[in-house]
Amino acid sequence: MSIVRSNIFDPFSLNVWDPFQGFPFNTNGSLTTFDNDTSTFVNTRIDWKETPEAHVFKADLPGVKKEEVKVEVEEGNVLKISGERSKEKEEKNDKWHRVERSSGQFMRRFRLPENAKVDQVKAALENGVLTVTVPKEEVKKPEAKAIEISG
Repeated sequence: MSIVRSNIFDPFSLNVWDPFQGFPFNTNGSLTTFDNDTSTFVNTRIDWKETPEAHVFKADLPGVKKEEVKVEVEEGNVLKISGERSKEKEEKNDKWHRVERSSGQFMRRFRLPENAKVDQVKAALENGVLTVTVPKEEVKKPEAKAIEISG
């Protein structure tokens, strides 16, 4: 016996409308085509870790050449990573069954903490992984002064 609920006001209803059903396909099953003049903005995921020596950012950018990536420091302490992932050329005789890889422009900004040495930022792109290293200034610990207790 299966349970089917159809009341749209019932929060436990099993019939849930999916607004993305069929996306990116049209009703006839063909791929949706977007205007070629408008590039898709890709949300590149970036990891940020802090070590005792530096802030390290890592982004997976498979298939992107180093000439297509820009790493900048803006406004004194904002790290900006941007670029463009090129779209694969389509041949007239090609029949696409699935398109999942994203293409288009990407850009991420990170406000760096005050201890970042923005004049010593280094970036490397190896095996499709961009690594940006921002060294940190050494935090000087205040010296403790012993106070003699009288009495």
